[in-house]
Amino acid sequence: MRTPYDVILKPVITETSMEDAQVKKYTFKVAVDANKTEVKDAVEEIFDVEVAKVNIMNVKGKLKRMGRTAGYTAASKKAIVTLTADSKEIEFFQGL
Repeated sequence: MRTPYDVILKPVITETSMEDAQVKKYTFKVAVDANKTEVKDAVEEIFDVEVAKVNIMNVKGKLKRMGRTAGYTAASKKAIVTLTADSKEIEFFQGL
């Protein structure tokens, strides 16, 4: 049995994700084998909010080179979570 903290790894903090946060859409880096139901349950349990929709995308690893040796960075998975209109906002910067 996985805990919610095993499913949600970290929030994605970019300009685009911060603009989406204005309309209650939050982006998280999630476990590679997580599905939409697991992500929804984890976000609802961790942040005590109500989730309306979850979109998931697989991010392929990038090609990196060191001299003549080439390889790929690790692949990952991102989830964009949309909250319901009546749920509270998620605060990422509570310590500031």
